[in-house]
Amino acid sequence: MRLFAPSTLFLSMLSPFVAASQVIVEAPKVSITSQDAFFSHLKALCGKAFAGKIAVDNQGPGSMAGKALTMHVRKCSDTELQIPFHVGEDASRTWIITKTGAGLSLKHDHRHKDGTYDESTMYGGHTVDAGWPQVQSFPADQYSKELFVSQGIPQSIGNTWQMYIYPEFFTYRLVREGREFRVDFDLTQEVPVPEAPWGYQD
Repeated sequence: MRLFAPSTLFLSMLSPFVAASQVIVEAPKVSITSQDAFFSHLKALCGKAFAGKIAVDNQGPGSMAGKALTMHVRKCSDTELQIPFHVGEDASRTWIITKTGAGLSLKHDHRHKDGTYDESTMYGGHTVDAGWPQVQSFPADQYSKELFVSQGIPQSIGNTWQMYIYPEFFTYRLVREGREFRVDFDLTQEVPVPEAPWGYQD
């Protein structure tokens, strides 16, 4: 059987489709107005630090009781916010909020003083609805649930983290069945910016 080489006309007809397939790199990211607004409200605080206090701890007093609590909106990009949460001299905690293209992700980056990762780190959750410009909720994701089970704290698989931002205050809240913990930060008065959290550099 004789094989024919593709004609010049056929190749010229095919070339636009080949070119188009090379141009498409990735799908456009989804953007939800309420989540963009929430992200922007937090980003507007970039470079500033604020003092907080425990408003609710139904299993307290815990290890944070009586200690200075400071949030620092330390590093911001168009897609990620890094917010260290200092508890007294403990600089092990950083909240990381990320635009994922399908909503917002919240992760808890926990480090040791030498900068290495804690055994319990990068747990958190992802939004499952639009939320509001002032409020977003992050139910525990699968990674976090598996981490909690492996660490013998299966009750934490029901965790939902919430963040509220209003002109005068920011709130970090953890809720699950039988558990509530909430810290309110006063946005009306800045405090000195703390040193970089463990594992990060200025």
